[in-house]
Amino acid sequence: MDHLTQIRGYSDLTVKTYAMVLDEASSYINTEEETPSSQSRGYLLNLNPYRLKIAVLNAKTISKKLSAIRSFVAFMQERGEKITLKGDSPIKVAKTLPKPVSHEHIMEALDVADQQERLLVLMLYTLGLRISELSSLELKNIDKEWVRVLGKGNKERELPLLHSTYALIENYRRDFPSIKFLFEKNGAKLSENSLRYKLTSLFKKVSLHVTPHMLRHSYATQLLNNSARIADVSELLGHSSMATTQIYTKLSSVLKMQNYQSAHPLAKEQNETLFSD
Repeated sequence: MDHLTQIRGYSDLTVKTYAMVLDEASSYINTEEETPSSQSRGYLLNLNPYRLKIAVLNAKTISKKLSAIRSFVAFMQERGEKITLKGDSPIKVAKTLPKPVSHEHIMEALDVADQQERLLVLMLYTLGLRISELSSLELKNIDKEWVRVLGKGNKERELPLLHSTYALIENYRRDFPSIKFLFEKNGAKLSENSLRYKLTSLFKKVSLHVTPHMLRHSYATQLLNNSARIADVSELLGHSSMATTQIYTKLSSVLKMQNYQSAHPLAKEQNETLFSD
C-alpha cells in the first residue's frame, strides 16, 4: 500500500480499494508451494476459487479486482518472489463512454453555489483535475497563470489557469486562510471524500447527480468539441497515452465533418468550386 501511494502516486480511494480486494481475495485464493528444478522455492496462486466467488459481479468490477491482484503479484515479483498465477485469464469489458455534464447544467449549479463550492467546481471544470489531485493541490504550486499538478505515477504537468479562477482563489484564501493546501480544515487538507460530498450535494440542489470525474470528462469534451488537438488535451489530462483520451472523449459529427472539409484536399477544392459558382 505504501508503494501504491508513494511510488505509483495512486489516490487514497484507489489504495483503499486495492487493500479491500486483497483482503477479500486472500480468503479464497489457493496458495501452493512449488520447488522447481532450480530448487528455489516458488508459489502458485490459484485464482479460480476467488473468481467463482465474484462471478456474479459485472465484468468491469471483476476486471478491476483481478487487476489489483495482478498489481500485487507484480510488486512481489519485482522483489524477487517467484509467483505464478493460475486462473488469471482476462475478461472482456465493453468500453463505455462517460457522461459529461453540459455547460448549461454546470452554470446552473454555480448560480446556487457558495464560495467554496464555486471554487471546487471551477477548479475541476477549468483544469480537468482528478479529485485526488485537487485534494493534494498545494498553494506553492498555484500562480497567476499556471497550476502545477502532481498526477498519477508522480507525473507533473502544468495547466493554464483562467484569470477569473485565480481571482476566485485569492478571494477564497482571504476568507478561508490556509497554510499548505488550497482546501484545508484545521491545518490538514480536505479529503477526497469530503470534496466529493460537497460537489454531489451542490448538484443535488439542481436535481442532478454529478461526480468529480464527470466534470473532468466535461472539461475534455468541451476542449475537443471546440477544436483543441487531442494530443494537447491528452497532455492536459495527464494521460500517458492518447488512446486513453480517445476512449472517453467523442467528437461531435459536426466537428468531424468540419475537420474533414478543412483537411482533405479534394474537399477543399469542392468548397472552392461551390463558392466560386
